[in-house]
Amino acid sequence: MVDNGNGLDMHVLEAGEPGCPVILLLHGFPELAFSWRKVMPVLADAGYHVIAPDQRGYGLTTGWDADYNGDLASFRFLNLLRDTLGLLSRMGIDKVDGLVGHDFGSSAAAHFALIRPDIFRSVTLMSAPFAGPPPLNPPPAIDMDVELASLEPPRKHYHRYYSTRPANGHMWAAEQGIHDFLRAYFHMKSADWEKNQPHRLRGWTASELAKLPTYYVMDLDKTMAETVAPEMPSDAEIAANAWLPDDELRVYSDTFGKTGFQGGLNWYRCRFVDAFVREQQVFAGRSIDVPAMFISGKSDWGTYQTPGALEKMETTACSDYRGTHLVDGAGHWVQQEQPGQVSALLLDFLRELA
Repeated sequence: MVDNGNGLDMHVLEAGEPGCPVILLLHGFPELAFSWRKVMPVLADAGYHVIAPDQRGYGLTTGWDADYNGDLASFRFLNLLRDTLGLLSRMGIDKVDGLVGHDFGSSAAAHFALIRPDIFRSVTLMSAPFAGPPPLNPPPAIDMDVELASLEPPRKHYHRYYSTRPANGHMWAAEQGIHDFLRAYFHMKSADWEKNQPHRLRGWTASELAKLPTYYVMDLDKTMAETVAPEMPSDAEIAANAWLPDDELRVYSDTFGKTGFQGGLNWYRCRFVDAFVREQQVFAGRSIDVPAMFISGKSDWGTYQTPGALEKMETTACSDYRGTHLVDGAGHWVQQEQPGQVSALLLDFLRELA
């Protein structure tokens, strides 16, 4: 536990020896520092000091506001960066050789590398491409909520759903129980779910977004718990799951059973606050200038869920881009589903920079 000087007592997992080059691992939703359990020992054995915190809103980290009506501004990217800078300072770390973020942690890592390249010497983004900061003069916005709702059957985007007041309760008090909800959720977004056959979308239109699975573009009248329930794996499939056995899933279900999901959902809510978007426009036109690469699962729709983002990351958002790696046998939870391949990619990347 580390007091980060920004209101949090942060729970941190560590592997390797202090004083060695530092790798900082940032998890996504609905994940924890525990999500990096399979890669941390490998990276430490290669000579790195590996750090994985439960981020603001998650796990055993305390001091964050779990009230829907609470301090939403504390979850915006600049304050998340302040959280991380405070953590590193309290741990006596002034440079991070490898910054790695997965899912929403990828978005956080991208902003951290964009804003403080003097601290973060390289960045690996996983499962969520970074298209760059918002422009100062964006094109007229499409009311995608209306467009999706007009489809047959009517749909809604999961970001919008995650921003609603009932979303936390729908998952925390899911009819099937939080453990089975998470089992179905992790399964449906993994390579184990055979319907995950991702491909590029032609544009940000309702008809194209409707091609995404319902865990991204949901049926309008369904909760997330109701969305994933029909895809609950069988007892035999659960018993055969080597990447997320039931005792490891229990760490997630027990933890979120205590905290709820509102902390993580607040990250999504920040996307819809104009003041926070305008704050990010301060960095309009800037690129990530430290060496960068992208890792995702071949069966991960997250690579393509925002049309054009992957291409922008590869061409303009990162000025020193070192490659896109799509990992066989992995869906969205790539560092859990294929930790060996992910560890090898990270080590090759960092050794190339040494």
